[in-house]
This record gives sequence, structure tokens and C-alpha cells, in this order.
Amino acid sequence: MNRASKYIVSGLIVLAIFGFAFQLFTDPLSILTMLATIALVGALIYFLVTRLTSSSSGRQQQRAFQKAAKRSKKRFQTKDTNVSSKRSKIRSLASARNKKKNASHLTVIDGKKGRKKNRASF
Repeated sequence: MNRASKYIVSGLIVLAIFGFAFQLFTDPLSILTMLATIALVGALIYFLVTRLTSSSSGRQQQRAFQKAAKRSKKRFQTKDTNVSSKRSKIRSLASARNKKKNASHLTVIDGKKGRKKNRASF
């Protein structure tokens, strides 16, 4: 914002404050009715927007999500108690598997890694 627009905006704000104070002293009932009208119109607009934008399928999806979240919480709470015993079982099974493994059937073939490529032969 440049300097001139700052002066214009601040002047409008000062005039609005003077007008509000003048009306407050001369006719306070009109201010109350105006504020009540603004509140009613705002509530009506809010009600219409929430009714029109929220569809019933969105609510059903939200309910389904909340149900699934509750189920997963219950499942994880029961799993947390058994985690330490399961981990010890998994470790013992892994160590037993490592002992039973035979040597791999793959073999390493030594290549010519140290030799430089002759780029002219490509």
C-alpha cells in the first residue's frame, strides 16, 4: 500500500468511528436492531451453506471412518499387550531359520574388472 491509500483508509476508519459514536448517542435502539439483523442474516447464510454443501454421503463416509478408527484403536490396544511376547517368539524363530539355511546355490564368477576397456573397439 502506498502512502495515499493509507491516508484514505485511515480517514474512512475515523469517519466510521465518529458515525458509530454519533448514532450511539442519538439513537441506540437502531444500532441494536441493525446488529440483530446482521446476526440473523449471518445465521441464515451459515445454515443454508452448511445444508447445501454437506451431503448425506459425506456424513455416511465420516461415520464409517469413525467406526473404522475405533476398531483399529481396539485392535492396536490388544496387540500392544502381546507385542513383547510375539517379538521374543519371532527372534527365536529367526535364529532357528538362520541355523537351518544351507549354502546358497549361487556361485561367484571372477571377471576381468581390473582390465581397462578399449573404447575404440565399440
